[in-house]
Amino acid sequence: FELFGETFDTPVMMAALSHLNNIHPEGLVEQARGAKLANAVNWAGMGDKAELERITATGARTIKIIKPYESNEEVMDRIRHAQECGVLALGIDVDHAFAGNGEYDNVFGLKMRPKSLTEIKEFVQESKVPFVIKGVLSTVDAEKCVEAGVKAIVVSHHHGIMDYAVPPLAVLPEIVKAVDGQMDIFVDCGIVSGMDAYKALALGATAVCAGRVIMKPLGEKGAEGVKETIERITAELKGAMARTGCADLKHMNASVIRRIR
Repeated sequence: FELFGETFDTPVMMAALSHLNNIHPEGLVEQARGAKLANAVNWAGMGDKAELERITATGARTIKIIKPYESNEEVMDRIRHAQECGVLALGIDVDHAFAGNGEYDNVFGLKMRPKSLTEIKEFVQESKVPFVIKGVLSTVDAEKCVEAGVKAIVVSHHHGIMDYAVPPLAVLPEIVKAVDGQMDIFVDCGIVSGMDAYKALALGATAVCAGRVIMKPLGEKGAEGVKETIERITAELKGAMARTGCADLKHMNASVIRRIR
């Protein structure tokens, strides 16, 4: 699997998780160690600068997702810091701009605000590494990301942050068509097996993000548990590819996917 000029052993990546210290004492840092062991792309969600420094110090190639903080200067500061840490890529999520009551969100005491297309373009220009938008669920948002110069998107409903939100795989083919190869497309939410990964890749995703499925192994066995989980999902994916004639990731075939109505 090749991404942003680097090579990895699997298209099964970590998800942009946050606040895992209640699962393992070192939380996201131990997750990063597991990703490093599996030679998989690591992701990091919300956290302070010191934590990101410990994450990148593991050697795991990490994509940092920044929250849509109320202050754009805070966002810019986080962008600059992530670059100093040597991240593979960075970006912002659009899931937490609003709370469930329609007010601007507040995450662990930190105020959030929605960001306009103009603001997104400014963030993209500030970044010297590929910029990613997480939380895309429509062709309209995907097309705006293309216009902003974004290099990749995560098709995600933030594990059901809104009731009845469209499942990522249901809207993925429309987004793939709208993007037309102009950026990488990642998928998360409910990726727990190789067949889940296979479906997303066959429908046009570049790679997938595994999140909650690694939490129990992380708590029980730390980095080794993360490594084993990623390797299990990858082996299952390899089996499904072999049995459907997909020689490599460039030959995934949407024709084998059937929608059950």
